[in-house]
Amino acid sequence: MERRNAGASTAIMNPIELGPVPPQQEVLGDLHKQTPSTTGHRLTSVHSHSSTNVADRNETLPSPTTASPDSIELWNKPAINIYRISATFWSFLIMGANDATYGAVIPYLEEYYNLTYVVVSLIFLSPFVGYNLAAILNNTVHMRLGQRGVAFLGPLCHLIAYVVICLHPPYPVLVVVFILAGLGNGFEDSAWNAWIGAMANANEVLGFLHAFYGLGATIAPLVATTLITKGGLPWYTWYYIMVGAAIIELATSLHAFWGATAKVFRDAHPRTSDESGSRLKEAMGKLPAARVTWLCALFLLGYVGIEVALGGWIVEFMIRVRHGAAFASGMTATGFWLGITVGRVVLGFVTPRIGEKLAIAIYLPLALALQLLFWLVPQFYVSAVAVSLQGFFLGPMFPAAMVACTKLLPKHLHVSGIGFAAAFGGSGGAIFPFAVGAIAQKAGVQVLQPVVVALLVVIWGLWMGLPRIGRKRE
Repeated sequence: MERRNAGASTAIMNPIELGPVPPQQEVLGDLHKQTPSTTGHRLTSVHSHSSTNVADRNETLPSPTTASPDSIELWNKPAINIYRISATFWSFLIMGANDATYGAVIPYLEEYYNLTYVVVSLIFLSPFVGYNLAAILNNTVHMRLGQRGVAFLGPLCHLIAYVVICLHPPYPVLVVVFILAGLGNGFEDSAWNAWIGAMANANEVLGFLHAFYGLGATIAPLVATTLITKGGLPWYTWYYIMVGAAIIELATSLHAFWGATAKVFRDAHPRTSDESGSRLKEAMGKLPAARVTWLCALFLLGYVGIEVALGGWIVEFMIRVRHGAAFASGMTATGFWLGITVGRVVLGFVTPRIGEKLAIAIYLPLALALQLLFWLVPQFYVSAVAVSLQGFFLGPMFPAAMVACTKLLPKHLHVSGIGFAAAFGGSGGAIFPFAVGAIAQKAGVQVLQPVVVALLVVIWGLWMGLPRIGRKRE
């Protein structure tokens, strides 16, 4: 110890006796006695953690406000992500082909089964059940089976559904089987959106992911319509191709995500709040997360309803109302989905530069203006061009909504909150196309236009209700 010697400048050092160093366990014990406990955060030993099969514990320390660059995955880091991203791209191509096929085959289902608008519209309503089952089960599948479980269950549902459809069973069986197709779509839609939405450059990567959805939706009506109108083949022939695609999907997805077990998922997404119990209940019922979850879910419900209603009924509309030929009318659906595909790639690079909130606030009024042009100018070619451009501005909205969710929700709620929003939103592709068909039974298929206009206005209001979007939160 140092002390001053009166007023002199000389410092006198007193000797200090060094004692023995206490064992580490005693120091830790003393610290434990002196340090107050922190509510909701308990240190967990490696042994106790490894002995728990389905643990949903809190982090040992509170999570940081923003994610550090090292904690965010890249599309190419770790290297396995390149393979996994490619597998998800193929899955979304199958999903797009699945959803766009409905519109292409509706006129031929009506003839084959002798159906009314209301009855044929049930093929839109049945995936609603599948999507909502996925919304409920998605978090449980991740916690118990990991991404490996999604990579197995999603493609398996597709494969079973397409094999049964190839057998062209009675129409009630067809309606039930489409529930399975919706369940497969719901699992993959929610899981892969949540995973990629948390990556670096999420807008761009999600833009490509959903561009593959659009690519599948572009190819499906083109090939299906050509097989039926030019090849003279029955409507279910297209589903032979879908069976082959689903087999590839099952093999590649399961192989790519084989190492993504439940334990890997739980370790990467520990709970970072003081809440206990179901993460899905926290995302849906606890503010402020519930506000984001429900606004995004309702926004996507309306958005997917617009997308699938237009893609599903446009062929019938162009034949019945614009008096187009069967093949040319089928190509308008191809143009719409091609517009969505191009929009997701091109605007996927524009959106992050101006911000998701502002970008969608601009894209929606442009899409509304094109929808009014499509509705109010009764010319076949004007309608075909307008609906293609409308698809261009609608394209980036789903990926942008996913990125907004990842920025507004904590990481441990990504799968439950974003997964619920994506799966619940996907059910809009069942509800609104069915509603159009039910109303069209009385008023004609021209009711498609006012329904789409109303939905565009509603989802714009929902989007503006989201909180201000900042940096991506951990």
